[in-house]
Amino acid sequence: MKYKILLLLVAGIMGATPIFAQSTDLQLAYQYSLNGETQKAFDLYQKLYKQDNELYYSYYVNSLIGLKKLDEAENITKKAMRKHPSENQYAIILGKIYTQQGHNDKANEVYDDLLKNLPPNQNAITTLAMQFYQSENADYAVKIFRQGRKILHDDKLFANELISLYRYKRDKVSLVEEYLTFLPENPVFLNQAQNTLASLFEGEADYDMLRIAVLKRLQKDPQQIVFTNLLTWQYLQQKDYDQALNQALALNRRQGSNNDNDIFELCRTLTANGAYDAAIRGYEYLLTKTTRNDELYVPSKIELVNTKSLKITTGRYVQADLLSLEKDYMSLLSEFGKTSSTAFAMQKLANLQAFKLHKLNDAQKLLEESVAINTLRPQLMAGCKLDLGDVYLMNNQPWEATLTYSQVEKAYPGTPMAQDANYRNAKLAYYTGDFGYAKGQLKVLKAATSQLIANDALNLSLLISDNVLIDTAGNALKMYARADLLIFEELPEKALLTLDSIDKKYPGNTLVDDIMMAKARIFIQKKNYSAALVPLKKIIEDHATGLWADDAVYMLADLYENQLNDKETAKTYYQKIITDYPGSIWINDARKHFRILRGDKPDSSS
Repeated sequence: MKYKILLLLVAGIMGATPIFAQSTDLQLAYQYSLNGETQKAFDLYQKLYKQDNELYYSYYVNSLIGLKKLDEAENITKKAMRKHPSENQYAIILGKIYTQQGHNDKANEVYDDLLKNLPPNQNAITTLAMQFYQSENADYAVKIFRQGRKILHDDKLFANELISLYRYKRDKVSLVEEYLTFLPENPVFLNQAQNTLASLFEGEADYDMLRIAVLKRLQKDPQQIVFTNLLTWQYLQQKDYDQALNQALALNRRQGSNNDNDIFELCRTLTANGAYDAAIRGYEYLLTKTTRNDELYVPSKIELVNTKSLKITTGRYVQADLLSLEKDYMSLLSEFGKTSSTAFAMQKLANLQAFKLHKLNDAQKLLEESVAINTLRPQLMAGCKLDLGDVYLMNNQPWEATLTYSQVEKAYPGTPMAQDANYRNAKLAYYTGDFGYAKGQLKVLKAATSQLIANDALNLSLLISDNVLIDTAGNALKMYARADLLIFEELPEKALLTLDSIDKKYPGNTLVDDIMMAKARIFIQKKNYSAALVPLKKIIEDHATGLWADDAVYMLADLYENQLNDKETAKTYYQKIITDYPGSIWINDARKHFRILRGDKPDSSS
């Protein structure tokens, strides 16, 4: 019995040897191809083909085509077609060979024959189209699917397949038309469609084409919500924010309150993009159609005031604008009371009163009321306390300020909030001329988890060290610190007077580049961006290795990009950060902005 089993095993092994050898040859041929040794690969493929024509046909014929042995490739393909007339893969390969030979007419004749004899079977149509795609012939794959729709009398078949093919071919017009047919019955794919179009579209012309196509569909089907939503999105992409809102409001009026949430979210998007007027109009619309009991009434009221705040404080404003905003916040608090739900508004109003209106006593009282609300979220409580410390500092109550900062530091040990509180304590010591204590606090913060705080702590520590080393009494630095505090308090005129007095009172001081940076910050605070360019460029020219050099370069890039609308000049300054200051805290931001301005796609890794 054992002898019989042994014989069977030996026979099995001997029978498997040719198959094993073929497998090894195939792997070796594949490795030769990868290494660029095409002739060696061809010899092995030819050997395998002679052993089994059908199994190794595709390897051999592709090797023939690669070596331009097109006549032999044509001969073996025609033989395979005669043997297997119903298998379309051979016809597709024959067409490919004809194309390689320069006989495009003969190739199209073969392909058209397949198209003409397409069976009325959805699976067969899909298989043939995929065979064309795998043969790198996306054009005929599209034709197969389109012909399949006609044969099967269904214009909505193969939508996903055609969308993928149009995307692959970058056929934007056909892709848009396909989506406009597909989306009404499949609205859940709207976000996917928007992402796909955004990845392919390259400029205004593409979005204009989309708009025209959508408007044509809307003329035929004005009640189709997905078309209106797509049109709203298109206007957002082109930064035509008023039109985006108009489309959304028109849909809302037709639907009643069904898409109020969409209007609210659109307004948030408009605010995030700086389209404050459009956002304000949207929030005001929501408030006219809702009551205090409605879900969106309170959020809309709050966001309306916040958006007005952003519009005023990020643009040029006059005192009347600030007073109007203060009135809006006070009206909000009067309507809803001073509670944990409105504490954020109390905080914003206090900041407006402290930094813009300079009503320090009013701001202090409001923040003291805020921190007395026991049910505040921890992060909001910490934020209100830090702001209260700032107001104490500005209101000549440094002892109260340091106590308040310390409360936050002790309440949230090891957190970014604690580090922020520690940094503010160090700044307080610096503002009041206690440079020794300030340096002790800053030494700890150099290792802060927040890179921005760590960098600011390092800069302030170096500022103190450099200037106290020269002037042991630190008199010039104390005067500079007073100017710095005035900048913090948003009292730019007083700050400029103080800065200009430093050289007169302490000639030969070492604060030249520090004073220029302080003046640049003041000009930016006053939104006099052109004036800010002068001291920043002077820092780069005269203090290229100094403390503020990389900051000055990055600030110039930011000003040119976002305030002066000079993208090319901005790009040169971002490039300067990358090449001249590779260790700068701004290096990653500079790379990101440089790539965007260069026109890289979002997923570019270069």
